Amino acid sequence: MDDMRLLLVGHPNAGKSTLFNALTGGHAKVGNWHGVTVGALEKTAKIGGRDAVLIDLPGIYSLAGMSMEEKFTRDYLAAHERDAVVFVSECAGVERSLPLFLALLKKGRKGILVLTKRRQFERAGGKIDPAALEKRLGAPVLIAERKGRKALKAEFAAAYENISAGTAAVSAEELLHGCYRREREGLSRADRLFCNGFFCIPVFLVALFVTFFVTFAPRFPGDLLKSGIEALFSEVFAGYAAKIPSPVIRSFVTDGILNGLGGVLCFLPQIAMLFLVLTLMEESGFLSRLAMLADGFFSRLGLNGRAVFSLLMGFGCTAAAVLTTRGLDDRRIQRRVILLLPYIPCSAKLPVFLTLAASFFANPFWGVVALYSLGVAFSLFAALLTRGKRSPAFVMELAPLQAPDPIFTAKSLLFQLKQFIIKVATVVLAFFLLSWLLSSFDLSFRFCAAEDSMLAGICGGLKFLFAPIGMGDWKIAYAAISGLIAKENVAGALNMFYGGFPYSAASAFAFAVFLLACSPCVSAIAATAKEAGWKRAILYAALQTVGALLGSYAVYFALTGGAAAIVVLSVAVVIVISGKKIFERIRSRRARHPEKFHG
Repeated sequence: MDDMRLLLVGHPNAGKSTLFNALTGGHAKVGNWHGVTVGALEKTAKIGGRDAVLIDLPGIYSLAGMSMEEKFTRDYLAAHERDAVVFVSECAGVERSLPLFLALLKKGRKGILVLTKRRQFERAGGKIDPAALEKRLGAPVLIAERKGRKALKAEFAAAYENISAGTAAVSAEELLHGCYRREREGLSRADRLFCNGFFCIPVFLVALFVTFFVTFAPRFPGDLLKSGIEALFSEVFAGYAAKIPSPVIRSFVTDGILNGLGGVLCFLPQIAMLFLVLTLMEESGFLSRLAMLADGFFSRLGLNGRAVFSLLMGFGCTAAAVLTTRGLDDRRIQRRVILLLPYIPCSAKLPVFLTLAASFFANPFWGVVALYSLGVAFSLFAALLTRGKRSPAFVMELAPLQAPDPIFTAKSLLFQLKQFIIKVATVVLAFFLLSWLLSSFDLSFRFCAAEDSMLAGICGGLKFLFAPIGMGDWKIAYAAISGLIAKENVAGALNMFYGGFPYSAASAFAFAVFLLACSPCVSAIAATAKEAGWKRAILYAALQTVGALLGSYAVYFALTGGAAAIVVLSVAVVIVISGKKIFERIRSRRARHPEKFHG
């Protein structure tokens, strides 16, 4: 019995990853934009009593497509000519996607056509006859509706048994004639509203403000849940740990485990609330309309609306957002978006911001809002500084407006939280335990105070880095460096060494600015290397870290009495940038119209 290998192919947003998850029980990322599937995602499942390897490929419009994800899919198809194609198309888009499936069949490939979103299509007045289409096409046609995994696999097994090399030699119009009808209506009232910038953008801003308020404001759900978890670790668990007779074991449990993990896990409810809102925006189709409306603004920065997706993904995870940039059309734009992403505050920075915000804002809500706004401003300023040629035309299909599926939303949220907990329970916990070991023993492995420990000796030479912002302490330097492994480590290290943040409000804000703008974690650096090469990844990380240090110095200087000097310096920078633009404009006009500049 030959191996069953099925390549899931189709337009972006057709439902490939949803089908992949349904057949394999996997958790492939699903979304309404390019770049969600960024490589060949492979998983084995039992179908029809034998092992089947399913490969989810990035979206492709045509075999001549030039975007990065289309090139990847085209090359993968060429390298795996013997594998069967499962071509996924939403019912409303069959007219546009069928020519690509026919092109694959004409190359002699075996194929199965899977139609998705049938109920939504028929509610809009559309009609499709899968049996008639299958007879004309000469290839199995399946309808992917909500059904049990067992029934879905049985249908695929039967379809695979009847699969044969494609012979369709007619056009898509001839195939669909008489067995397909789509109501050609204009935009619905909801679509017209959400495609209007005067409605959509204010709704987005209000939704963000409400989300941040409910998540971070004192005595609101996010803050109450965070306080409950903090009390669980600091009072209940720590109370039991205090009864341990051995000082070494007691320190290991209290300082090495409870302080570190408690200082990170307490932010789990607030991270969950942010992920929930982002998932709802994705699944509702709201973000694709926001991208369309933002295209005009982003084109002025040399980007396009599609960059919105990657930048918004950056609020969740920088590494994942870097990988989504493969869905952009242009390599130059991709590299610029990768450069901007570390300035977007990811969920891992949230615990650090909340730890520091209490030092410079009585209400941490305003502190977090200020830092998130500052991160976005840094990103836009970096885009302005690196602006080059005008971006190519922005073309994107709008995802349908729909009520998010509660089951899928819950599964997606639980998966994200599970990933966060696994990271805390493995990478972050291992870091805390190593930190405790190095900060609790000297070179002779005698239990000692932190100032006499191996860690103090190792990091003592780094304390000068943060002395200019009022913190000449090796513990601060170590906490900052720990963020290269995972940004959550910074909050845990501060909690382990100090039980909070012990310095002034000016130092706290300057340190927050450094963490906001410095190099991302190693996972994000690795993702950057995958997309742009190691040299560029290391260069970006180095430039961002140096820039973050200088920025933190400037912020501290301004907050402690040097505001006037900062204003003068800022004006000088603006004059230099404006002068450069004027010079480039004159040079461009001189090149186009030399007769106006020479007698």
